Amino acid sequence: MYGQMREQLRDSLTQIREAGTYKSERPLSSAQSAVVSTKGTEVVNFCANNYLGLANHPAIIAAAKQAMDRWGFGLASVRFICGTQDLHLDLERRVSAFLGTEDTILFSSCFDANGGVFEALFDAQDAIISDELNHASLIDGIRLSKAARYRYRNRDLGDLEDQLKAASGARRRVIVTDGVFSMDGYFAPLVGICDLAERYDALVLVDDSHAVGFIGATGAGTPQLLGVENRVDIYTGTFGKALGGASGGYVSSHADIVDVLRQRARPYLFSNTLAPSVAAGTLAALDLVAQGDDLRARVAANASLFRTLMQRAGFDLLEGSHAIVPVMFGDAARAARVADRMLELGVYVIAFSYPVVPMGKARIRVQLSAAHTEADIRRCVDAFVTANADTA
Repeated sequence: MYGQMREQLRDSLTQIREAGTYKSERPLSSAQSAVVSTKGTEVVNFCANNYLGLANHPAIIAAAKQAMDRWGFGLASVRFICGTQDLHLDLERRVSAFLGTEDTILFSSCFDANGGVFEALFDAQDAIISDELNHASLIDGIRLSKAARYRYRNRDLGDLEDQLKAASGARRRVIVTDGVFSMDGYFAPLVGICDLAERYDALVLVDDSHAVGFIGATGAGTPQLLGVENRVDIYTGTFGKALGGASGGYVSSHADIVDVLRQRARPYLFSNTLAPSVAAGTLAALDLVAQGDDLRARVAANASLFRTLMQRAGFDLLEGSHAIVPVMFGDAARAARVADRMLELGVYVIAFSYPVVPMGKARIRVQLSAAHTEADIRRCVDAFVTANADTA
């Protein structure tokens, strides 16, 4: 039977390669940083979610090592059996204090957090109203719920209101949005979303994975930046980006919501506890974030410099101020060729194409970090200019 399936799979892979959308992995032979080694060559890395440059920070590494000595390598258990250490409770309390919520529950990843929150809280009597460009983990999590599903156009408050009206008969309604849309770097219009939520008696859920730690006055994320911290009902997020770059995620919310998730969220009930080293490293990352005004300022300055230099060079950028800066090419094969040529020039970037982004909207997503120097940024821009000319 597999013989027939094998031919079908090979045909699919051939089509992916011919479309220029085949994705290859490039193994690193170094720690994650602004400069990494791949296949024996050092390159400047502009495609990591390492926004604060903490993925290889000595204080985080030391905390993780100490945790392994004290707490062990792993728990070999889910939380409710014998997988809860004081360390995990400390991290949950710290996240709650950081975000200004009543309680927090940890997951192995934000993908798991988003995979567990909807099925546990919403059923066939309810309605979920979701932005069309939400992260795949939100989309998949929503599919697991029996709630009615409505989708509104990206950041379109008028369409959101229409969907809220369409869902008027539901027992509960929840508006679901990314805080920052990862392929575009756009911020969600949370003020308008919260206004509509109050008008139509809906909850608001924000996945703030690409903002927590480095957006807002203290790094508490998009709701803090836009002044709606007390109007968001449910936060989801990750420790795998700005907060040390390892793994782990969370839902942070009202105490009763978190308590229900502890009883019903399947990824929490049936997945191993977050490794002690990750929990301890994340606590150290939160300490660094608490004194990270300089790091946050540096990320913003680096993003601004890169945008300015690229616009002067004539590249098509999506507007914004976030550390995610999409450089638009449209054609998938062309974007892939430019990225490959840039790697030859010592700059590591990745091309994104369908189905990760809409057809005809291929791009190279550049991500700035506090770890980048001005020289790194200028080198990246120069590589774009050269690669663009070489692949024309």
